[in-house]
Amino acid sequence: MIEPSPSVVSTRGARIPLIGPLLRGVLDWFRDVPIADPVDRRNAPMIQVISLLLAMLPPLAWIYRASVDIPWRPGEIASMVFSLAVSAAAGASFWLIRRGRFGAASYLLLAVFAVTVVPSYLSTGFDAQVYEQPILVIWMAIAGLVIGRRALWVMFACIAVAFCGGMWLEIARDGEVYNRLVDLAARFAMFLMIAVVLDRSSVALRESLREANQRGNALAESNRLLEQEARERERAQEQLIHAQKVEAVGRLASGVAHDFGNLLSLILGYAGRGKRQDDPAALKEALAGVESAARRATLVTHKLLAFARQDETHLQTFDAGESLRELRPMLRQLFDPTVDVRLDVAEGLRPIRFDRTQFELMVLNIAANANHAMPGGGVFEVTAGTGASGVAIGFRDTGTGMTPEVQARAFDPFFTTKPAGEGTGLGLSVARDLIQRAGGRIGVDSVVGAGTVIRIELPVAG
Repeated sequence: MIEPSPSVVSTRGARIPLIGPLLRGVLDWFRDVPIADPVDRRNAPMIQVISLLLAMLPPLAWIYRASVDIPWRPGEIASMVFSLAVSAAAGASFWLIRRGRFGAASYLLLAVFAVTVVPSYLSTGFDAQVYEQPILVIWMAIAGLVIGRRALWVMFACIAVAFCGGMWLEIARDGEVYNRLVDLAARFAMFLMIAVVLDRSSVALRESLREANQRGNALAESNRLLEQEARERERAQEQLIHAQKVEAVGRLASGVAHDFGNLLSLILGYAGRGKRQDDPAALKEALAGVESAARRATLVTHKLLAFARQDETHLQTFDAGESLRELRPMLRQLFDPTVDVRLDVAEGLRPIRFDRTQFELMVLNIAANANHAMPGGGVFEVTAGTGASGVAIGFRDTGTGMTPEVQARAFDPFFTTKPAGEGTGLGLSVARDLIQRAGGRIGVDSVVGAGTVIRIELPVAG
């Protein structure tokens, strides 16, 4: 005996696991229509279901009516013809929706209803349409929820006129007025209540949709403004970084001028020596000295130009230790002669991913603050090694230190203890933003009279 597969039928539970995926597939098929408008696309599955029901249920109902042994009443054949015409229109509506013509499908259904319902009741009477009356609610739902309130009340008016005409025909046939009018009033009240409920539901749904669209538009506008603000902030930060570069170059100018003076003295010395030489070998040696000194001057010039140039952020993977070693001459130029500059960089550090120019600017800004804190001289030490989660860099000075109040505001934009005109208060603030953007951390420890330590940890390039 072959056992049924457990993936198809479960035991003792009337639960078929394939029903869920099957229903999801059917719903996805109903949603998969080429309709551009989002509201119409949302309503399309419901209208397709309604169209299928209207296309299938009336024919089934009339097939059942033809199968029972009950004589056909006068006008019932005409009612069947009208009903089947509506079913055909519903089938056409379903076909139109599947091809993306949602508006045409909805109006076709309502137009067929409006054209057929009143003549149907006037020709067959009220009693012949009793089995069809529940379907009228579907028409009202289509009008109210899909097209709007005006269409809903037009449908209700058509139904009311049809009911009155059909009941008038019944009264003319059997002459019973009171019971007929009571039945008409009851049906009228029932459909009026349904119309009011659909009207309120339609208003609530459309109001909710309007508010949702307004919130969506407001969120989109807020998002646009935030993106614009972010771009402006980024541009402002780039300008601040460039301004700090210019400020740092200004600080370095005196040291660079001193170096250039030494290099020019070397060049002039070699040139004078060469002029006095008759030996080609000695002349060649003097020219080599001139070339060497000129190359050193060129390197200093290129370094300053590259540092001061206003470029966009350019992430690079580089060795932070190597960059710190290359900065040592510039650090020496930045500090007063009474400050001892020390560099302790471990070998074999893993590379970081950062904008190299901004990294150098950050180091020079921290060094400038340290120089300001040591007017009588002292020690400035830079250390670099492997930290807990990346490359750890420390900057220690033996200057005046910071009070707890100043330390708490050390990273605030535009906060500075320097005299007016001697600082912007943006060095540490910009450094913090750059480090946090790179996924790193920065902290400061300071003791009044003992100095300050700034610790940075940057993630390694991954």
